[in-house]
Amino acid sequence: MAKVGKRYKAAIEAVDRNKLYELDEAAKLVKGNAQAKFDETIEICVNLGVDPRHADQMVRGVVSLPHGTGKTTRVAVFAKDAKADEAKAAGADIVGAEDLMEAIQKGESGFDRVIATPDMMGVVGRLGKILGPRGLMPNPKLGTVTPNVADAVKDAKAGQVQFRVEKAGIVHAGIGKASFSEAQIADNMKSFIEAINKAKPSGAKGAYLKRVSVSSTMGAGVKLNVASLVAQ
Repeated sequence: MAKVGKRYKAAIEAVDRNKLYELDEAAKLVKGNAQAKFDETIEICVNLGVDPRHADQMVRGVVSLPHGTGKTTRVAVFAKDAKADEAKAAGADIVGAEDLMEAIQKGESGFDRVIATPDMMGVVGRLGKILGPRGLMPNPKLGTVTPNVADAVKDAKAGQVQFRVEKAGIVHAGIGKASFSEAQIADNMKSFIEAINKAKPSGAKGAYLKRVSVSSTMGAGVKLNVASLVAQ
């Protein structure tokens, strides 16, 4: 049996595993249990009553968290001429066209988000086997295929979070840092859950929001009161 560290043991003991916590109380617990020497990421995990194998039950979207994620997002933009200049001015880390495609084919991976103007999708499409598995393929529904590249770059840099349900019906994402205040953590949790609710697909039947838990990177999971979240 693996040895349990004193810090993790204390975190587990601080959480009632059978209790469903209200949002503010959960934020306080998660922040208090983040005792690592680095700034732990606050992560949320949502179990949904959907079967993503069916197209009408796919849950996917994007949300701009009110307090950002606390993480620096590196943005690559496929654009030319004036649009490329706009992207650079907005703070894009890498901007290019065919040259950027070739760099990625050769192993360039210094980015967390890829944005493209519509006219560049013919070039970006050649990178499907590279960007697709990493969840980085630009998509109009997520606002990453757009002529408004400056706004898209600014949103990404400000802490916009993309989410997509996995095969088991689970959505998880980083929604902040342990250095955030309890109120900031609670605000971000609320915004993320609201976005998940708004993304409810037409094919979802029965209970949609089944279980929600939140934790820090090295901390114990805290279960949230789903009934109160739905009511909000």
